Amino acid sequence: MQISVAYAEPAGQTWLRIEVPEDSTVEEAIIRSGILRQFPHIDLTTQTVGIFGKLARLDAGLRAGDRIEIYRAIIADPRTTPRRRLADDDED
Repeated sequence: MQISVAYAEPAGQTWLRIEVPEDSTVEEAIIRSGILRQFPHIDLTTQTVGIFGKLARLDAGLRAGDRIEIYRAIIADPRTTPRRRLADDDED
C-alpha cells in the first residue's frame, strides 16, 4: 500500500511517498522511507509522530494513503510569537 512520510525544518520540508506492506507500523514505514538517513538528527525515542495531525504511537498500524508526520520540538510558544513580532515592529 502507498503511504507518505513528512518532516519539516525551517529551511524546507520533505514529503516522501513510499510503498509498504499491508501490516506495516508507523516506525517500520519511517525506517523504510529512508528519512532517518536523510535527517540523522531525527530521534524517534524523543520526537513525537502523528498520522494526519493526530499523535500516533510508533507501533500503530497504517492504512493506505496515511501521511506520517514527524514533529520537531516547539522552540517558541505559538500564542506569544505574533505578539512578540508586533512588539518588535513597534520599536522600529
